[in-house]
Amino acid sequence: MLALKYLLMILGIGLFGSAGALVAYDIFLATELRRLLGGRGGEEAAAEAGPPAGRPFPPVRARLALELAAAGTLAILLTQAIVVIPDGAAGVRISQISGARPGTLYPGVHLITPLVDSVAIYDTREQVYTTRASENPKLKGDVLNVQAREGLNIGLAVSVRYRLDPKRLDSIHTNLPQPVGEQVVAPVISTIYRQLAPNYMTQEIFATKREELRTKAAEAITARLASDGILVREVLLRDLQLPEEYAKGLEGLLLKEQENEQLGTEQEIKQKEVKIAELEAEAQKSREVKQAEAQAQVRVLQAKAEADAMQYTLPLKQKQIEQTKLEAEARKEATLENAQAAAQAKIIDSKAEVERQKNLAEANRIRVTAAADAERVKYEAAVLKQNPMLIQKIVAERLSDKLQIMMVPFDGKNFFANDVLRSAFSSPPSGDDPDDPPAG
Repeated sequence: MLALKYLLMILGIGLFGSAGALVAYDIFLATELRRLLGGRGGEEAAAEAGPPAGRPFPPVRARLALELAAAGTLAILLTQAIVVIPDGAAGVRISQISGARPGTLYPGVHLITPLVDSVAIYDTREQVYTTRASENPKLKGDVLNVQAREGLNIGLAVSVRYRLDPKRLDSIHTNLPQPVGEQVVAPVISTIYRQLAPNYMTQEIFATKREELRTKAAEAITARLASDGILVREVLLRDLQLPEEYAKGLEGLLLKEQENEQLGTEQEIKQKEVKIAELEAEAQKSREVKQAEAQAQVRVLQAKAEADAMQYTLPLKQKQIEQTKLEAEARKEATLENAQAAAQAKIIDSKAEVERQKNLAEANRIRVTAAADAERVKYEAAVLKQNPMLIQKIVAERLSDKLQIMMVPFDGKNFFANDVLRSAFSSPPSGDDPDDPPAG
């Protein structure tokens, strides 16, 4: 649409130029023709130049020129009827009859009544109004000076981001002076800061209540400009400029305050260290008390547990004592029985020893007797061997008291005396020792 507008404008200008050029060309031709006719003789010039004397010159093509001019005017009027609102802007339709019309023309193409309506375009993007704290040719912006409670002048470097409310452009165009930034925003910001600054001391504005001043100023500026259709996005307090003499004194005072604060801080640190030591001592004391209480409670619980346990332990102890007594009696009886058994065993051992001694004595006696009998028999055998006739004498002596009648078989085979006698009277074998006992 913007290209069409420019095209129509070029076309209108071209048509106006064509109409003017056509009229000028016709006038130029007529002028040249009269000049030529006036410089030559009557009839020859008339015959050579054109129509006979007394006839009029060709007319100027005014109708064609008027048509071209009318077409050009129409094209220009069409371009005036087309209004293009660029991005970041808005417009207000202004009538030559009724003034500003309500409503806002937003970015795009709009049609208006040419020669009756016009459009005032406003920038609706965010704008920044900036002030300076001191005179500096390199920086742009107005110098903003305010007075503190002491009457000292303080330079403020302020930046305000704002934009026009597109919905209220008709009111802004009707009621506010132009340009809005210079005529409305700047005076409002300066006035509000000058009204708020006397409520604070210079040192407060510089140090402790700087943000408070900015906050209150931002609230007041936002409310004041919003009533005029100006939307404030942000208010910044960039810098402060104190008087030179006051700045030097304040610097010395700040150094003293810093030293004082440093001493106070060191004192607080010492106090905190002392407090920490006291707290640690109290904590240690509390821990010891709690440990003692806990140990006492543990002992009480142990004693209570022992007392509770004694209720069950005493009967058990009594039973153990009774069992011990019974075991002692059993051991006593077992000891007595063992003693008796041992005594009996000793008696039996003594008897067995006596019996063994008797048996040994008897065995010795028998052995001695046997040895004596053997010796005696040996001796008797030697004697009998030397004197065989003694056998009969001995037999006779031993049998004479007991035997009155003795019957002997005729052949004498069953009578042992025959063998004795036979052996006695038999000669000893050759080579035998006469002291050896007889064979058999």
